[in-house]
Amino acid sequence: MADPVQISVSAEGVAEVTLNRPEKKNAWTLEMFDVLAGAAQSLSQQKGLRAVILSGAGGCFSAGLDLSVMQSFAADLAGVKAQMAERDAQGANRFQRPVTRWAELSVPVIAAIEGVAFGAGMQLALGADFRIAAPDARLSIMEAKWGLIPDMGISQSLPKLTRADIAKELMMTGRVLEAGEAQKLGLITRVVESPLEAARDMAAEFTLRSPEALAASKALVEQAWTMPPGDGLALEAELQAEIIGGPAQMEMVMANLQKRAPNFSQG
Repeated sequence: MADPVQISVSAEGVAEVTLNRPEKKNAWTLEMFDVLAGAAQSLSQQKGLRAVILSGAGGCFSAGLDLSVMQSFAADLAGVKAQMAERDAQGANRFQRPVTRWAELSVPVIAAIEGVAFGAGMQLALGADFRIAAPDARLSIMEAKWGLIPDMGISQSLPKLTRADIAKELMMTGRVLEAGEAQKLGLITRVVESPLEAARDMAAEFTLRSPEALAASKALVEQAWTMPPGDGLALEAELQAEIIGGPAQMEMVMANLQKRAPNFSQG
């Protein structure tokens, strides 16, 4: 049986994490919750990692939870509620970690969306730093269909992307969005014919940037967007002070002056 999540890392340090149940439109099993969270944790320790691409096999990102998951939840509600209450050091439970751990990585994470991104699939996409979608992709925060709220880290991702009234409407109705509308609402970064190819191009561009600056830029947005103004300014200064004059920053300067590609493998 094929692995439900496949992971590869290129020589340039770009990881591709692929949901691999194409016959089920990459619907999530319980195993996939743990494998995805474990993949993020493992990649956080990967030496030389520069970017991550999330995608789905077979031309579909993810249709959400597999029906078997819903059935297993119904058979053990007490156990499910207990797992919801068990949190790690970052405050995430078992069902949130597959999404929230991508924001904890220091490298850029790009979701390449084809087909549908529904429910859990949509929340995984929202957990990435960038979302590149095909023109015919469809997206939905679909938990309302099942009488539930989205609870896989959406409280951390959605406020950075769209207005509160839009978030409430999408969460309360579960309506399906076309890619173009999703982009207008701030949920999609870019709409292109070939999302995976565009994601690979973006990742390749990131390999030409200082890894320290990329990590600090990500940290600045993740932390400062909800900080009071003074605290955000202080964080900007703190992160910049750690970068400026360092080997990676100086390499960027020299590469620009010498009109060559930067080399961050030294030092």
